[in-house]
Amino acid sequence: MTERILIDTDTASDDAVALIMALRAKNAQVVAISTVAGNVPVQQATRNALYVTDLCGVNVPVYQGAEKPLARRLLTADWFHGKDGLGDHDYPAPTRSPEKQHAVDAIVSTVRNNPGLTLVTLGPLTNIALALAQAPDLVRNVSRCVIMGGAPCCEGNVTPAAEYNIWVDPEAARIVFRSGLPLEMVGWHLCRGAAVIGPSDIEHIGKIGTKLAQFAVECNSTARIAYRKQTGEDGISLPDPVAMSIALDPRIGYESSRHYVDVETASELTRGMTIVDRLGVAADERNRATWAELLDRGFETKVYWAIDAARWKQALYSSLQ
Repeated sequence: MTERILIDTDTASDDAVALIMALRAKNAQVVAISTVAGNVPVQQATRNALYVTDLCGVNVPVYQGAEKPLARRLLTADWFHGKDGLGDHDYPAPTRSPEKQHAVDAIVSTVRNNPGLTLVTLGPLTNIALALAQAPDLVRNVSRCVIMGGAPCCEGNVTPAAEYNIWVDPEAARIVFRSGLPLEMVGWHLCRGAAVIGPSDIEHIGKIGTKLAQFAVECNSTARIAYRKQTGEDGISLPDPVAMSIALDPRIGYESSRHYVDVETASELTRGMTIVDRLGVAADERNRATWAELLDRGFETKVYWAIDAARWKQALYSSLQ
């Protein structure tokens, strides 16, 4: 059975590769792409998403969404992805334009018209929070909501405590984590270590020889340099494609568990921290007031702790052929 997918993205270099994986998947149909401000301004994210659909030769509708977080100014990640989000290689303008409908309205209508679809979020959760405010019933029509975001092991990539997507709009993230959506959190830690596309993997991708393979490496050139400065690891870290691979094949995320998760919004020190109740202490009397809403409503998130790196890389290679 073909899985229907709606992708919400702040399209930069790793998002672009994730889009390729979804658009070329044999077991999935991307019914819509919505864009949000994050890595780059939303106009650039939209342009990049349209460019990727051109590369893949598909005509999936792209809807432009929120231009800024719910309550904060936008802080982009151009230092990591380049000014255009794709490594600043002067890619040509896309051949298509975005749809006229706003992304938030499109998310609502797409979910309602495709009950049981999978929602995959690759950027800040602004659009999703706004859609839930407009139509709370969406939670009943989504079968899975796979979120690339968070740092459940408390090592962030923008602050020591927070991962970028959640940090950019923590208020939106808190709304989504408290919404009742069937959430699956794919944290930043899963794209590190053995999951990094290292020099030998990059060489292998080069030998695939397709335009998509060339683009996947090239558009991540700036990100590769930034990642090495950030972590000391040489290679291309691809958090969004890792999340997409799990959305397409849950077996890739072989270690997971279900927990209550909340997001810090008040503290500047731990802004955007994804707080995972791994030991179940939230139910203790001393924590009851803090966690009461989540506990009473019974909401839990499936948190992935480890992936099959070899299987993930094979899924990537297959999509680029």
